[in-house]
Amino acid sequence: MSAVDLTLDVIVEAGAWPDAPALERLAHWASSAALTTVSDAPAGPVEISMLFTDDAGVRELNRQWRGQDKATNVLSFPAPEAPGVPGPRLLGDVALAYETVEREADAEGKRFEDHLAHLVVHGTLHLLGYDHELEAQAEIMEALEVKALATLGIADPYRGMAA
Repeated sequence: MSAVDLTLDVIVEAGAWPDAPALERLAHWASSAALTTVSDAPAGPVEISMLFTDDAGVRELNRQWRGQDKATNVLSFPAPEAPGVPGPRLLGDVALAYETVEREADAEGKRFEDHLAHLVVHGTLHLLGYDHELEAQAEIMEALEVKALATLGIADPYRGMAA
């Protein structure tokens, strides 16, 4: 994996997340994998703000910004490109909900850290403009997720799942 000039602004707001340095290492590792997997990643330094919170925090963000009054595992808020602004290009914000991430990892028989890495990759791809609303988009995004996770030694999270 080639080096990525990535700055992460990590905020641990709520939830029983691993200690902040370990969380920041995992988030940087997974975001970097996503950025090096795509062929259309921005050139030059980039920055991502990552909020680690609980279901209540994500539920509030989801209600406020997406009109959906429920918690979800990860939310992404891409930032508009701001040409001419000095410093790293802000890609946007990612928010993750601890209880949902933990519940999904347990239900799917996955290591918490592997599932979290998958969701960080997923959120980072959303910041880059990838989506999964349509089946064709989902296939592209899932293939990128699988490829990024493979570079991290994490198994295909979609293997064995019903279509």
